[in-house]
Amino acid sequence: MKDNFGLLQTLEGLFAGDRKSLLTLDEFLGGLHGRSYAFAIAALNVPNCIPTGIPWLSTITGLPMVFLMVQFFAGREVPRLPALVGRRGLQRGKLQTFLGRARRCIRWLEETVHARHEWWVNGTPRRALLVAWAANIAVLALPIPFDNLFPAWAIMFFCLALIEDDGVMAILGWLLSAITAVWTIFLLMIGHAAIIVIIAAMKRALFD
Repeated sequence: MKDNFGLLQTLEGLFAGDRKSLLTLDEFLGGLHGRSYAFAIAALNVPNCIPTGIPWLSTITGLPMVFLMVQFFAGREVPRLPALVGRRGLQRGKLQTFLGRARRCIRWLEETVHARHEWWVNGTPRRALLVAWAANIAVLALPIPFDNLFPAWAIMFFCLALIEDDGVMAILGWLLSAITAVWTIFLLMIGHAAIIVIIAAMKRALFD
């Protein structure tokens, strides 16, 4: 069990300081400690939870998630970003202004997602959750048309479960994972059938 994760309090601590000073991505992730992977993956995953229809969006955002997952399973406590990325950041003044505007939404999130039914995110269930989390990220990163929304939400629920030890979020993540598995198999079957039809049509056109 982790200590209670006060998101607002944590962000206030990270964003505090001289408004002209820069908070880099490395410093931000380091300040989140054991929750840095789930938080970073959730941030990358947000665009996929909205049906935008942007081509290759899931692959573009999914590959960095795979990069993070490799580090996570390798045992790194905090993600190590490429220097060019990790040194980038924003002025604390802008982050403080954003936090002031987002305070109500963050409070709502803290009230909605909180530690409960923690056996879903501890021990063997936690290890199984991590495998399912990684599997959904792999599916999201693959260029499979119309197969983005379900794994994206499964990933998001698992991230929330890991950030806050929330068993209800874990259950929702498992539900979306099951839907993802069925939907992906269905799409692959359709794709296989379509390829067979196209090949047969080409053969008829060439040899008939």
